[in-house]
Amino acid sequence: MTAFEIARSYIGTTEGPGAANNPKIIEMYATIGQDWVEHDDVAWCAAFVGHCLEKAGIRSTRKLTARSYLDWGEAVDLAAVRPGDIGVIPRGTSAWQGHVFFIDRVEGKWMFALGGNQGDAVSVQRYPVSKLIGLRRAPAAASRRPPPIKAVQSMLRDLGYHEVGAVDGVMGSRTRGAVLAFRADHGLPLEPVIDAAFVAALETAKPRAVSSERASGQPNASRIVTAANAQITLGAAGSAGIALTDLAPLITQAEDGRDLATRVLDLVGLGAHAATVLPILGALIFLAIIVFAVKSRSARIEDHRLGKTP
Repeated sequence: MTAFEIARSYIGTTEGPGAANNPKIIEMYATIGQDWVEHDDVAWCAAFVGHCLEKAGIRSTRKLTARSYLDWGEAVDLAAVRPGDIGVIPRGTSAWQGHVFFIDRVEGKWMFALGGNQGDAVSVQRYPVSKLIGLRRAPAAASRRPPPIKAVQSMLRDLGYHEVGAVDGVMGSRTRGAVLAFRADHGLPLEPVIDAAFVAALETAKPRAVSSERASGQPNASRIVTAANAQITLGAAGSAGIALTDLAPLITQAEDGRDLATRVLDLVGLGAHAATVLPILGALIFLAIIVFAVKSRSARIEDHRLGKTP
């Protein structure tokens, strides 16, 4: 849906009765990053416009002042106006005050404005065209389609948001978590959506910083590190045992196992050297266990220090 279509879907939305607050209007403040607002009687015409733009994937000014839209997007001539363009008129007695809305249509000297906070509601009201102090339109770049999920996942991983998980093109819980983490780091509204503002920030973002404590630390309670340490200990003990005893029975303790090992060595012409070869093979096996365990442990620690794992 376009921002204008989203705006039309809110027609009839009103402020809450009395001291009550309409949660839909409170959400509008939050969408543009103004979640400190707790009451719907705070001027919300800019919040309404910004909310509709953001929902359509277009970055708004994220401000509560109507005149902030005077410098937003691209200027439009009145002769070229079309539904969905954004108009700004004066309101109040101060130079900073104003009213912002979507243009519904223009008929001669009158324009029909689809806006919020018009009679404490979202409605269409008529204003003189002569009151316009600004007429704006979202830049063409803001209307482009967001990149595929796979591309977003890959970009997030490259920036250090490894909680994204697999690059599979699925907007699952892990990808939503990475999107939220990125939005939190870059001051974007905390919604798991890939909109124009998110993509713009993603394309210019620097790699995620890793704390010095994490960069030089080790993962706590890691099962991989624990298992690797146990394998290293086992491998070292086995190698030491073979070296100290120099006895084949450490490897071929069972009679059947000894016979099988001897038969295998016979096949390769080393049967007569079983007593010498078997301890060496055993030591090599234990050494391999140690090497692979050390590599596993090192990889796990490196992933932790790079922020790839919890």
